[in-house]
Parts: sequence; C-alpha cells; structure tokens
Amino acid sequence: MTIGSHLKEFHGLPAFTFPGVDDPTPDVSSFPSPESVAWRVAVNSYESEEQWEAAFARFLEAVDTKRVRALVVGAWSDVYDSPPDEVIEALVAARDRLPALRGLFVADVVMEEAEMSWITQGDMGPLLEAFPDLEEFGVRGGNQLVFPAVRHERLRKLTVETGGMPAEAVRGVAASDLPALTDLDLWLGTSEYGGDADTADLEPFFAGTRLPALTRLALRNSEIQDAICAALASAPVVARLTELDVSMGVLTDDGATALLTGQPLTHLKKLDLHHNYLSPDVSARLLETLEPAGVEVNTDKEDADADEDDDGEVWRFVAVGE
Repeated sequence: MTIGSHLKEFHGLPAFTFPGVDDPTPDVSSFPSPESVAWRVAVNSYESEEQWEAAFARFLEAVDTKRVRALVVGAWSDVYDSPPDEVIEALVAARDRLPALRGLFVADVVMEEAEMSWITQGDMGPLLEAFPDLEEFGVRGGNQLVFPAVRHERLRKLTVETGGMPAEAVRGVAASDLPALTDLDLWLGTSEYGGDADTADLEPFFAGTRLPALTRLALRNSEIQDAICAALASAPVVARLTELDVSMGVLTDDGATALLTGQPLTHLKKLDLHHNYLSPDVSARLLETLEPAGVEVNTDKEDADADEDDDGEVWRFVAVGE
C-alpha cells in the first residue's frame, strides 16, 4: 500500500488546492468562501520554481485568512531532502492572520512527490504552541520528526502518519498533556524506517492518564502489533474507548487471541484489525464473540500476504513502510 492521492477532506471540510504559480491567474471571486474548505498550499517537490513560503504569501494576500478554518500543507521544494523549517516559520509568523484556524495538516505528500518515509520532517512543537485554538493536527512522515512534550488545551484529534515513528517522538506525544483529546492515531511503522518504539514507550497511552477524554485509540501500521495487543488486553484506557484500531500492522493470531482473552471488548462500537495475518479460525472467533454485542469488527486481510523463504522463514509487512 502506498499513499497515492492527496487528502480529499480534512477537519470535516473538502480540500481545495490554492492555485500554483504556474497555473492560470485565478479569478479570486471564483474561490470558495474561506471557511468552507480546507485550503491546501503546495509547490512542486522536484525543482520547484517557487518556494512554499512564497506560495503561502500569495495565499495570505488572495484569501480572507481571518475566516480560514483548516489549512493543509502540501509538498515543499525538495521535500525528500529538506526539512520544513521555513514552512513552519512562515506558519508561525502568520498566526495572527489565522485566528479562526482549527485544523492543520503538515505534509499532504503522495508517492509521486516522495514516499512517506522519504519525507524529511521537522519540529512540530512551535506549530502547536503558535496555534492554541487548534482542534485537529496531523503530520505525515517520520524521518527526522520531532514532537516534544506539549500542553494543548483544545486539541481534540492528533494524527501522525509514518512508516517509522521515532521512539523519541512517540515519547513526546506520550508525555504531552492533552486534556481535550478524543482521537489519537499513530502509525508506528517499522524499525527499517526508524520506527524504534516499543511497548514501554506506549505505556502512557495504555494508562490514559494524560488523555482523560480519549474515546478512539489507534496504534497501528506497526511491526510490534502483537505486543501492542497483548498490552491492550489489560490496559486501563480500553474500558473507556468506543473505538480501538490496531489495523495495518503485523497482527497475528497471538495478538488477536490476547485481545479476545483479555478484558471485555463488548462495550466498543468499533474494533478495526484490517490488514492482518489472522487465521480463519481466529478471525471467526473475533466476529462470533463481538458482533452479537453490537461491535463493528473489521477483520479484512486486504493485501497482507506473508512471504516464505526457501529455509522456511516467514516475512510479514505493515501496510505502509516506505
């Protein structure tokens, strides 16, 4: 699986791409109302004739940004090689011009621009500090990603999509005080692409003490999916969740059985295990145990096919690595 298309919506709004410098000069009067879309600002990732900051400056002049509710940062020049330091600086400098901003996504970059694990990232801390009224924040790419521990009073949804999330960034999220957060979605990835977190780094999420409002927890796209499920089997946070997502990773019968034999899951509305390596028997047990209680269970294997070497070694893969 690769990410082949840009976000079609964000923060509950349809995405609208602000015209590039090479596009025909737009008729500003034809733009959608500022608050009705998630504005995507991007430049070519290869040999761009315009830097992202210049495109953003054009956006600030053309749109009534005081009414903008959601902003999507697309590719910046040489996104596969250059961190978004200037992008972050430009956003922070414009904070007073974006008083209504409630949703921000950094690096809506698809495979033709750079594979997810090629995206060079930066420090997300300044953005969360500059926009204290954000309700949703997302970031794609784990290479050089920095996520320091922060306190943010209003953030309700946090998404980090990576093929390998650095353990230090995982620990930063885990140490953050996010009292309003209801939805946490972390793509942990693989060690091959820098995903070196283990279950000890995830313990604050299992306890849930810094996330008192959490109702949806997604710890997915991980090569340690079985260990995660074993920890979730007795994790205090599970009792107050409505949705649990352990999809897209290397989930086998061991992890699924740990969930089934652990604390009850019948209170959940949704349990997502899609892209898995479950046997038909264990998959059937999940459905037979939980669906009668009203739990929506997704056990679709999708394209999770294991490979076996001549010597018998079995290789399993997360949904999104590179």
